[in-house]
Amino acid sequence: MRKARRPSRRPFKEEPWDLRLYVAGQTARSITAFQNLQKICREYITVGCNIQIIDVLKNPQVAATENIVALPTLVTKVPGDRPRRLIGDLSDTQKVLKGLGLWN
Repeated sequence: MRKARRPSRRPFKEEPWDLRLYVAGQTARSITAFQNLQKICREYITVGCNIQIIDVLKNPQVAATENIVALPTLVTKVPGDRPRRLIGDLSDTQKVLKGLGLWN
């Protein structure tokens, strides 16, 4: 039986991560996604996070420009890495860490 892998607490680069969370207003799902994202940043991204919340109800052109088709959507801009997209309320920490490339 293999042991479960543990998340790495070391980020890819030593610069803060730029994270954009696209939401549709202040719904329960949007608030939950933001809270889960803050928790993940505190616990796993040691260099820090710059979180930008983008409400597509207030800025619909941004959703079209960025090809956002589901909400909430997290788009990462990690130095030296390709942009990544995660959809949902980010409640499955293991899945989010894997999506961010932090799960070993």
